[in-house]
Amino acid sequence: MIILSLLLATWFSVDCNPGPIDDIAVDRYFIPKRCIREVKSGDFVRYHYNGTFTDGKLFDSSYDRGSAFFGQVGQKWQIAGVDKGILGMCVNERRRITVPPHLAYGSQGAGDKVPPDTTLVFDLVLLDIFNRADQVQTKVISTPKKCKRSVMRTDFVRFHFNGTLLDGTVFDSSYKRSQTQDSVVGEGWLIKGLDEGLLGMCVGEIRHFIIPPFLAFGEKGYGTEIPPHASLVYHILLEDLHNPKDDIIVEVMEAPEPCTRTSVAGDYIRYHYNASFLNGITFDSSYQYNHTYNTYIGMGYVIAGIDKGLQGVCTGERRRIILPPHLAYGQQGAGKDIPGSAVLVFDIHVIDFHGVKDTVQVDITHKSEACNETSEVNDFIQYHYNCSLLDGTLLFTSDYETPQDVVLGGGKIIDGLDEALRNMCVGERRTVIVPPHLGHGEKGAGIVPGSAVLRFELELVSLQKGVPEGYLFIWLKESPVQLFEELDINQDQQVSLEEFSQFIKQQVSEGKGRLKPAQDPDSVIMDMFKNQDRNADGLITQDELKLKVDEDAEKTHHEEL
Repeated sequence: MIILSLLLATWFSVDCNPGPIDDIAVDRYFIPKRCIREVKSGDFVRYHYNGTFTDGKLFDSSYDRGSAFFGQVGQKWQIAGVDKGILGMCVNERRRITVPPHLAYGSQGAGDKVPPDTTLVFDLVLLDIFNRADQVQTKVISTPKKCKRSVMRTDFVRFHFNGTLLDGTVFDSSYKRSQTQDSVVGEGWLIKGLDEGLLGMCVGEIRHFIIPPFLAFGEKGYGTEIPPHASLVYHILLEDLHNPKDDIIVEVMEAPEPCTRTSVAGDYIRYHYNASFLNGITFDSSYQYNHTYNTYIGMGYVIAGIDKGLQGVCTGERRRIILPPHLAYGQQGAGKDIPGSAVLVFDIHVIDFHGVKDTVQVDITHKSEACNETSEVNDFIQYHYNCSLLDGTLLFTSDYETPQDVVLGGGKIIDGLDEALRNMCVGERRTVIVPPHLGHGEKGAGIVPGSAVLRFELELVSLQKGVPEGYLFIWLKESPVQLFEELDINQDQQVSLEEFSQFIKQQVSEGKGRLKPAQDPDSVIMDMFKNQDRNADGLITQDELKLKVDEDAEKTHHEEL
């Protein structure tokens, strides 16, 4: 079987050979440093060649046809001399094979291009070699230390690759496109050799594949880059791996003890996160913004995988949530940072969470042995406190020598703290958790972040019982029946400020009455006096004097009328 399809010279233009040779002569004038295999009988080969006579005159060339020769060695696909001379050849090796007539076209020649009894010279370079018994040749270049999952059939993979022919000619590269190759494995989306070679790979693993043509693009090749009967070499880095049936994977990295409550759908949560791909490359982080990510969970405000993965967490917990793309950003990805079909990894640190119906949580850490009275609305108290976030960040603390003071129910402190300070005994200590809707709300205040749950450590230092709102003084016992007479110390039918003040102070000292706390007593008594001195003449008469309780009753009666 002749290899020549086009002959470019006529037989009568050829000079006669100087003399016959008995066997082929092989000149291996270029031998590559690396030889992965050598040609054996039965192998299929692809090579380019120039065919000349001994005087150097060209009679045929695969280069001129733009198509390399393809054939099987030892099966008479080529003249006997070349069939013999190519044995032992390596890919990219160059040989000059001189073939005597009896191992070429003999006494008959080849048409009008090769005269009878002509010695031929073939200068060829081997491009490809394979055998029907070949399988995919796999070499693992590097593999990650930890591999919790490897590629299986029906998995969806994203990988980068450089693709070359066996002689090193590049035919494609995902790196040049700056985009991974994405495909399902084992479903016919890829050539058979890649389907097979990707099995068992771990994310981050690098493999080198040599795929014979019958497991690649076969006798047709592909486009202009991959010729027919071409072995393919792939250098592959697996970037990503998931299965369309995957759910999220949750790994608890740190679980605080104790955990009195876990998050549920509808809770509002604040958390920090680092977001990366399976290969470890970070694409986002809340830490770089110096601000937590805040959202409701279980209500569709965040991607489905995070919505699900943040339920069941404890305050202070650290967990890793691995999201398959169908529970993340899907086939479209997000912007320029998140490619389509990407598996995402979120390392989460839960700062706090709360429900819209959460109340103040009170934990009594120390109870006073003797407790005759407890704090309530309108009482004046002094207390020590430490205020922190649930992650332990200290926000405020009281001066140990100068306690904080407040009148409970006066609207001077946040509602949750006001509530937490009630029903306390002097000396009692409490740890209190205040949800943001009873704290500083969504906007926060100063160094208090928006929507922050606050922790207070409280100690009640002192307690002065108060008076109802609108009152300056209350009776702790029955008021005197003849109150005016008691006030009118000098019995002149009128009460001066001095008499009024002396009487009120006496009631307080004897435990019969109580002034409004946290104010100067003389100022409070002055206000009381002015309230009774209705004509503002500096004296109170019997007609002017009325108890506040009686005044309130009269107002109510008039409203009823």
